[in-house]
Formats: sequence, C-alpha cells, structure tokens
Amino acid sequence: MANEMPRPAGRTIGPVATGILVLALLFVAQSIFAPLVFSLFIIALVLPCQTALERRLPKLLALMVTLLVTIAVIVTVGSSLAWGFSKLGQWLFINAERFQNIYMGWTDWLEEHGVAIAGPLIEQFNVSWLLGIVRTMAARLHSLGGFLLLVLIFVMLGLLEVADFRKRLLSPSAQPYGQLIFTCNRRLASKMRRYMMVRTLASIFTGLAVWLFALGSGLELAAAWGAIAFALNYIPFLGPLFATTLPTLFAIAQYDSWVPALAIFSVLNVVQFVIGSYIEPRLTGASLDISPFAVIFAVFFWSFMWGVAGAFIGVPILIAFIVYCAGIPSMQWIAALLTDGGAMAATPKRSPSEVDAIS
Repeated sequence: MANEMPRPAGRTIGPVATGILVLALLFVAQSIFAPLVFSLFIIALVLPCQTALERRLPKLLALMVTLLVTIAVIVTVGSSLAWGFSKLGQWLFINAERFQNIYMGWTDWLEEHGVAIAGPLIEQFNVSWLLGIVRTMAARLHSLGGFLLLVLIFVMLGLLEVADFRKRLLSPSAQPYGQLIFTCNRRLASKMRRYMMVRTLASIFTGLAVWLFALGSGLELAAAWGAIAFALNYIPFLGPLFATTLPTLFAIAQYDSWVPALAIFSVLNVVQFVIGSYIEPRLTGASLDISPFAVIFAVFFWSFMWGVAGAFIGVPILIAFIVYCAGIPSMQWIAALLTDGGAMAATPKRSPSEVDAIS
C-alpha cells in the first residue's frame, strides 16, 4: 500500500504541469493563437449559413457570401465601438478645462475636510488620465485591423476544410476519439450560436435603452453612449461596467453636480440589471447555465492573456472547456462544478444510426 500512495500525486502533477505549459505557450504566442481561436469561434457561428448557401450556390461563391456577411457583422460591431470612443475623445478634448476645474474643486473640498490622501489620488485621477484611457482604447480598437485580417484568413481556410475534416473525424482510423470530438463539436457549435444570438439581442436592447434614456435625460453624445453600450455588452461584466461608469463621469462634467450624475448611474445600472438578470436568462434557458464566478474568472483571465480579443472570447472558451469536459467521463465532475445544476454536463449518447444520419 505504501508503494501505491505516490501514484495519484504523480498523475495529478503531470496534467497540471502540462496545463501550465500550454497556458504559457498561449500567452507567449498570442499573436497566432488568439486569431486562431477567434476564427474557430466564428466558423462555428457561420457554418450553418455556409452549408445552406452551398445547397444553392457553388462552394466558392457560397464561401465568398459567407465571408462578406461575416465581415459586415464584425465591422458593424467594431466600428460602432470605435466611433463611440472617437466621439468621446473629441468631446473630452474640447471640455478638458471643465473636467479639470471639477477635479480641482473635489481636491479642495476633500482637503478642507481633512482627507489627506485626496491630493495624490486626484493627481492620478485627472482629465489627462481619463483622456489617456479613451485614447488608449481607441488606439487598441484601430490596431485590431491586422488581427481581424488574420482571423478572416483562418476563417476562409477553415470553411474550405470543414467537410473534409468531418470525414476524417468519422473515419474508422480516428475512432474512438474522432467520434468524441465530432459529438462535442456539434454540441459546442449549437451552444456558441445560442450564446451569440442571446448576446446580440441583449446588446441591441441595451444599446437602444441607453440611447433613448440619454436622449430623454439630455445627456450629450446620446448616440455614442448607445453605440458603446451595444458593443461592450458582448463582454460580460467588464463591458456593462465601462458602459455605465463612463457616462456617469461625463455627466458630472456636463451638469456640474453629483445629483443628476448619480441618477444617470442608477438608471443605467437598472437597465443593465434588468437585461442581464431577467431578459438574458430567459432567452438563454438552462443550456448555458454557467456559474457566474466561472464567467467572471474567464473574462478577466482571457483579457489578461489576450487583451480585448480575450475579453470577448473568454466566455466562448469557457463554454468549449465545459463541453469537452462533459464529453470525457473522467472530467465530467469539472463540467458539473462550472455549471449551475450541471445542465451543460449531461452529454447525450448517440446511436450508430444517428451518427450515420449526421455524416
């Protein structure tokens, strides 16, 4: 018995060390792996469109139409965010003096009331700092052009090879792992499409609600706030946080008072809460009932790994991880821990006739 005790520890250390090395590789080679993973995510979303078009059009023409639709969607989301931040940067540059006076007033008021740390804090949190954040985010959005170009190249090559790859997975020489990957990929693609459909509907509702509220309250740059709320809503937690904090900061400068700014902050949070806590769960259902802690961790972790692209793709990567864990009997407990009620952990078994029908 004493000789058998070290074996479980050795079996645990090996996979953990391998996982750490894989994550290190993903971080170091993010310029390759980030667009590759992003392209696989897009392929899972647009493959039904490609398949439907191939029934009516030649394969290359169907591929061209699919790529054009994909480019249009990506440009719409990306340009709305870039346009919104560019408008904010222009407005902030014009009204920089107004912001600086407000911050100086805060400094004087806090120091009069004995808050000694106010000075160093205000020196960091000033108009130059805020303008730098807006400029940095706008620059990062503009730098995504090369990233998206590489993504589209991967998408084009991937869509051309999907049919052949499916045949190779179902070939006898690839079994039993080929069938496992094939089944998990089908479930994953279905969940990805449902996830993006729900996020898109929620983003549209959020953008419209923020735009209408900004118009009704007299907040400047109403269209920019709506565009930013629409695009950032694709990033869970972090996106809504920025989409509510930035208008509040700008409302302070516009109204020179805390009261309307707090009212705007409260209403925007109510909008985000209603859409995120009531509308999205009802649209999603139990099929994507993931632990909120796991979602937050995925967003922060992958944003650290791959920046803006990682923040956007973090939850889909988490969904893929859960689906594959659910497909492997020895790892189903991980899928059960990462989901509320284990809804995604149940992997349906397919009969041979079903597999033949799919192939």
